[in-house]
Amino acid sequence: MIKILQLLLIIIFFSGCSLNKNSKFWTSETIKEIEEPKFEKIFDDPTALSKELNININLNLSKGFTKNNLSKKFTNNDGKVNFDGSLKKSLKYKFSKIKNFYQSEPIISFNNDNIIFFNDKGTVLQFDKQSKLMWKKNYYTKSEKKSNPILQFANNKTFLIVADNLSKYYMLNLETGDLVWSKNNSAPFNSQIKIYNDRFFLIDFTNTLRCYSIKNGEEIWNFRTEPALIRSQKKLSMVIVEDVIYFNNSLGDISAVRINDGEVIWQLPTQNNLLYESAFSLETSDIITDKKNLFISNNKNQFFSIDIKAGSFNWTNSVNSNLRPTVIDNFIITVSLEGYLIVIDKITGNIIKVTDVFSNFNPKKRKEIFPTGFIVGLKNIYLSTNVGKLLVIDTKSGKTISALKIDRDKISRPFVSNRNLYLAKDNAIIKLN
Repeated sequence: MIKILQLLLIIIFFSGCSLNKNSKFWTSETIKEIEEPKFEKIFDDPTALSKELNININLNLSKGFTKNNLSKKFTNNDGKVNFDGSLKKSLKYKFSKIKNFYQSEPIISFNNDNIIFFNDKGTVLQFDKQSKLMWKKNYYTKSEKKSNPILQFANNKTFLIVADNLSKYYMLNLETGDLVWSKNNSAPFNSQIKIYNDRFFLIDFTNTLRCYSIKNGEEIWNFRTEPALIRSQKKLSMVIVEDVIYFNNSLGDISAVRINDGEVIWQLPTQNNLLYESAFSLETSDIITDKKNLFISNNKNQFFSIDIKAGSFNWTNSVNSNLRPTVIDNFIITVSLEGYLIVIDKITGNIIKVTDVFSNFNPKKRKEIFPTGFIVGLKNIYLSTNVGKLLVIDTKSGKTISALKIDRDKISRPFVSNRNLYLAKDNAIIKLN
């Protein structure tokens, strides 16, 4: 009886968030070019989207691309990137195989034309643009190396901050790889790293946001949210706007905290009590922001827009994705775990268009295929998968043009630097141009 009541309440909750057919968002201001404007009913079913919508709409985005890399680092919003290559394999950066690569969300760090990554023993590697190894440094003990640490990076063009899933964090000279300082936390880390002026930020497995000094690695302040009983492998994220840091924890709570002193401004749960048990399996996307609103989705068929000042929901809709979305113009673009490219109106939350980008996969094997990340280039969208294929999707039509085989197993989300596209796999980084 309790489960039935819970199910009814969940249905009522999502039905309340369904899209109103009188919202009048189908205008020439929203879609710059419409072919055969025959609109279907918006999805109001709380289950994952499983059919296409308005496939005849052509989506025209602004021609420019996002140039401010510093702004991208703070907002997590990649926007449109400067890439329109032929996808020819130009170079391969090799390293020893990372055993737990399939569980990780690796970050490729860039130092101008150089690439920074790691191997299965926690060795930090810096390659030049011709894939020549410039330096490699390892600051782990024998026992730590056997644990196959997974590393996260961030750099400020002078120093490289490294944090791992073993609770160690340290700083290296970016040019030489020499150790500047090394510290240990009371718990492993499970988040992005954000550098802001003379500080950097990390979230650990206790759902605690920690603010550290770049100078010596000493903790300046911390802000602890409710801990989870089970450790999620999904990496947590944060964005920074006007001296405030916004971050999520593994239970789905969003918090706004002042950078100067760690004082909380607001907190907002995204999972109600009825869904608390399912929060243990919660996987969220990165938070992104347009500096007025926060956008985040999860694998529980929820996509949220949150007012950055008030800490309240603008809208909620039923999109099932743990991938980082992107905002371009007034559109949000994302890809669901089921393989559907989804375009959302940023203001209203209305779903404008849905196309099936996995349609060419074998239907019997499709349930085992998942997207791992995407970027929006000048003309196409580039989507990576857990089966080693990179899909090229026409932005206007939303249709898959081609699929490039990179590997048999998981490849990372695409990264673009200096008009080249990079993908990480378990024993190499592939450069495409």
